[in-house]
Amino acid sequence: MQLALDIGNSRIKWGLRKKNHWQGLGALPTASWPMLESLLHEHLPLTQVLAAQVAGPEVAAGVSLCCKNAGVPLRWVHAEAQAGGVTNRYESPQQLGPDRWAALIGAHALTDQPAVVVCAGTATTADALSAGGEFLGGIILPGLSLMAQALRTGTAGLTTEVCGHFTSFPRSTADAIATGQILATVGAIERLAQTLQSQQSRPVVCILSGGHGPLLLPHLERPVVSVEYLVLEGLARLMLD
Repeated sequence: MQLALDIGNSRIKWGLRKKNHWQGLGALPTASWPMLESLLHEHLPLTQVLAAQVAGPEVAAGVSLCCKNAGVPLRWVHAEAQAGGVTNRYESPQQLGPDRWAALIGAHALTDQPAVVVCAGTATTADALSAGGEFLGGIILPGLSLMAQALRTGTAGLTTEVCGHFTSFPRSTADAIATGQILATVGAIERLAQTLQSQQSRPVVCILSGGHGPLLLPHLERPVVSVEYLVLEGLARLMLD
């Protein structure tokens, strides 16, 4: 059995893999990383832990210690020029975040169509993937919560803590912020999808993941495949290499 870890800024998503099937999936707050040691001991023996992490060196060191204490080999995923059927066209391939890299590999394993791969979490990323598995480039935006936080902390008149709702013509400050967050994000995704479509002969789909995905889903115009644990799907593909 193997354990895949997607260690984000807000949550650690985990998946237990055996014989090419998930045996269990779950998540915990990133700040609760010490709980991983109990998870590891509960499912011993494990042949390896495969992890993609963007939460910083302190969390990485803690996860490494958990694996060492459990006696389980840990392998960190880093972006490469090519892996899992995906070719990385970043100018410096290793600079691509490991979570984005794993998400692209997961998306390519799920569809043979060109796709905009969206991970909507603390930050929102949207990456262009050709039908042949070329990562052509992508964009990074503040996540929905970070957009609202920036307005609250950076302006004197927009300090409302009230949660607004999307509406076609917002008539309250809270609704104006909530609607602006979604339209800005969806607009960027759709613009990238249009650019990708101009270079692809097959229809572009959107592969959507992340905690804020359900808020974006109703507003995306093209076909959407919603995948809760997309990074883990990519890690599962890399376990085969």
